[in-house]
Amino acid sequence: MISQAVRIALPLGDPNGIGPEIALKTAAAYAGRPDVCLTLFGPQVVLQQTAQCLGLTDLLAATPVVFTAAMPTGTFQPGRVGAEGGLAMISAASSAITATRRGDFDAVVAGPHHETAVHLAGIPFSGYPSLVARVCGQPEDSVFLLLVGGGLHIVHATLHESVQHALDRLTSELVVQAALAGVRAMQRLGMNAPTIGLFGINPHAGENGLFGDADERITKPAAERLRAVGLQVDGPIGADTLLAERRHDLYVAMLHDQGHIPIKLLSPKQASAMSIGADVILSSVGHGSAMDIAGRCIADARAMINTVARLAAVPVPT
Repeated sequence: MISQAVRIALPLGDPNGIGPEIALKTAAAYAGRPDVCLTLFGPQVVLQQTAQCLGLTDLLAATPVVFTAAMPTGTFQPGRVGAEGGLAMISAASSAITATRRGDFDAVVAGPHHETAVHLAGIPFSGYPSLVARVCGQPEDSVFLLLVGGGLHIVHATLHESVQHALDRLTSELVVQAALAGVRAMQRLGMNAPTIGLFGINPHAGENGLFGDADERITKPAAERLRAVGLQVDGPIGADTLLAERRHDLYVAMLHDQGHIPIKLLSPKQASAMSIGADVILSSVGHGSAMDIAGRCIADARAMINTVARLAAVPVPT
């Protein structure tokens, strides 16, 4: 992808979750590698205390760091869901995205967030795609989530919202834009002409209107538009049927669970979650902030380690 070291900005995610721990473990996994350069973004006290817990103070001293907004005294409490954690996450991630847009980094790999913490801080937020869009000055519905794991690549036309709200705003245009963003991301990952499997909205993609007309109105016209620009598209077909065949490079899911369930079933706690469609590529991990084990220094960092390898197109550390 890039001839020299790939420069990755690595914001911690919610500092009261496992993000700081897996970020430092990831930095340790790539330490000394000539093909990847990681820079951590987060509050100083969080990084220092987490490094001490992990026995990685020397590593932290040798790792590039951008210290972002400090947390008020006493609010760094692993396992606590609070507004301060949400604010710190937004600060670190926004700084990393801005620096990447400026050209200082090639991509962002972000630690897991906690949506309740962000909402407690009074910040509208529906996942990293919405934040990437906001920082990049784009409409929120122009940035999509691509989950990667278990041999699958699934882009989501809608994401963190009620099913009813998602159905109300689904349009052919939104499905087309999600698919096109997915194709561009696949090309970045080295696949120039991906085959596309388009999920239906209703069971059996509506069975020609027998199970509702949403697919007649939305997904079938979207498939026709995608074929018209030269893409190889099958569907809309029921998600269960398409996934059982496993013959497509990229799948387009209409709703959150259509894409998340198969990825997490096949790649539990090891998937990557890429925000695509902006001029900055941000990828997070396919798992949450694990508040129940935060601060115990036992979190598994493989998902973040794998995510760095996927984005940078480098071998996974052994």
